[in-house]
Amino acid sequence: MQQYYRDGFRPGDPTILPAAPGRALGQTPPDAVDVLIVGSGPAGVMLAAQLSQFPEITTRIVERREGRLQLGQADGIACRTVETFEAFGLAGKLIDEAYWVNEVSFWRPGGADRSSIVRTGRVQDVEDGLSEFPHVIVNQARIQDYLLDYAEKSPSRLQPDYGLEFVSLEVDRNAEYPVSATFARVDGEGTAGDAEPSTETIRAKYLVGADGARSRVRAAIGRSLHGDAAGHAWGVMDILPVTDFPDIRLKAAIQSADEGSILLIPREGGNLVRLYVDLGSVDGGNREAVRGLTADEIVDTARRVLHPYALEVRETAWWSIYEVAQRVTDGFDDAAGRGGADPRVFIAGDACHTHSAKAGQGMNVSMQDTFNLGWKLIAVLRGQADASLLETYSGERQPVAQDLIDFDREWSAMMAAAPKDPDHPEQGGVDPDELQAYFVKAGRYTAGFGVRYTRSLLTGGVEHQALAAGLEVGTRFHSAPVTRIADAQRVELGHVHRADGRFRLYLFSDRDETAFGALCEWLETSPESPITRLGGDVDSVIDVRGVVQRPHREVDLGSLPGLLRPRTGRYGLVDYEKAFSSVTRGGDYFDARGIDRERGAAVVVRPDMYVAQVLPLDATAEIAGYFAGIFPRAR
Repeated sequence: MQQYYRDGFRPGDPTILPAAPGRALGQTPPDAVDVLIVGSGPAGVMLAAQLSQFPEITTRIVERREGRLQLGQADGIACRTVETFEAFGLAGKLIDEAYWVNEVSFWRPGGADRSSIVRTGRVQDVEDGLSEFPHVIVNQARIQDYLLDYAEKSPSRLQPDYGLEFVSLEVDRNAEYPVSATFARVDGEGTAGDAEPSTETIRAKYLVGADGARSRVRAAIGRSLHGDAAGHAWGVMDILPVTDFPDIRLKAAIQSADEGSILLIPREGGNLVRLYVDLGSVDGGNREAVRGLTADEIVDTARRVLHPYALEVRETAWWSIYEVAQRVTDGFDDAAGRGGADPRVFIAGDACHTHSAKAGQGMNVSMQDTFNLGWKLIAVLRGQADASLLETYSGERQPVAQDLIDFDREWSAMMAAAPKDPDHPEQGGVDPDELQAYFVKAGRYTAGFGVRYTRSLLTGGVEHQALAAGLEVGTRFHSAPVTRIADAQRVELGHVHRADGRFRLYLFSDRDETAFGALCEWLETSPESPITRLGGDVDSVIDVRGVVQRPHREVDLGSLPGLLRPRTGRYGLVDYEKAFSSVTRGGDYFDARGIDRERGAAVVVRPDMYVAQVLPLDATAEIAGYFAGIFPRAR
């Protein structure tokens, strides 16, 4: 889907884009920037990768560590996150390296011998048709590598500045660069033997704190995490095991009668396995003892849970002990809920929501936070939208985090509970069948598709939802195959969506293509059209794609509306990738997503891949009004 030579031929690796003037690797970073990102975890590098494509936006990312992350931490990549990586052209690399979670098995105490475990169920991990991508497992460090490499190859040649620890910030909204942040250099560089480390001040128009659960940026803007600790501890370890446990290469939820539980997750590479081992309840009386457990003691607990199966650990790559806590802040910027506007400091990821790892959502939701924020910063800093657009970030993402906290509280409690003994129901516990049923019911949510944005400036109503029943307003755009007319290639329609800050407008034709053609003409020529009003290249802000119902061999490319054959780039080359047939050898997009064949539909999709509007093809006033609300000033 990438058009490598639109602005002229260049040899070599097409994914390495020409550096913008003054943006060579290794240059001294500026001390005044448009966006300053604190933290190079998943949320931080997702934002950096988006911004790196726009060298006119000066971006700097700083990190306390002295280099890239190497081991441990999160590993679950939901289907929705893989879809997001496809928008960067990285999904293929990700799924080639990762472990695919295909099925999940469930184990509980045996009937006659409750000291032993037996398999009681095995289910498909992701329901058919939910996404074209699988649920996968890969080390968080590799996820960050993909995005950091992407940023380095971008026109901005963006790299983190390592060894800088956030100290404090001040905000003066009347200044050209309202945020002034102070950092201490912690790697020894620049200290010149002084007792105190050297400091550096960086000014920014906007600062994004993606600096983890102990976020200093969060504290600096007076935000705090609210919620409760669940009073339960888990040991987590990545191991290379030798075992006769038959499901060692399947994700498995294992409940023993008296020794606790294990959530087993195979890892990439064929042999690595992650174990989440239940270490029981914690309080002030035993917290220090639980925190003091060794890796060998956690393995001993795992052996008891897995009885009668043996477990030998040949190598432990990484391990830790953590307590479950479900907490969220009441606002994701320095202005939300405080009666003010013009947010200048944002927080994302673990800085504003923390929870257990067993739902597999932390890294995924964190990256979606900044995927939501990134395009809004781009639109404002490029002068396309008013700064008020940034107020929608906290309003949209804080409820998503609260939903995650609520889900995690219920799921982690079920995982930590003892299995119900059928001979002694009075002792309580969780019925293992109930645990399995809950997992299946929650499958859509854990795959990353539980988000539904409500009606707002960015998301319309559902008055015309019946025109495209399978593309639900407020949810992510659900891809399916189509045939590209110009070259007869079968492609996923959703894969035309790049992480480039642009809206997508998908035009699904009516049966005789009359309204379809008329809308294309209006979009291309009318002064009220958002495309002509916003100026620039024809698709610089809104990328229009057309899908007709005729098979591709029945369509004369030259007879399609000019909007779907635009001339772009410095040479005015024709873009041949705008028009598709809904028909493929395997089916029809209109059938797959419930598109009205008589009337067709116009579907507006936000830059973060969520459906904003479903409208009739003659709804020109509504299309114009929607984009005027976001981009009030014509260029």
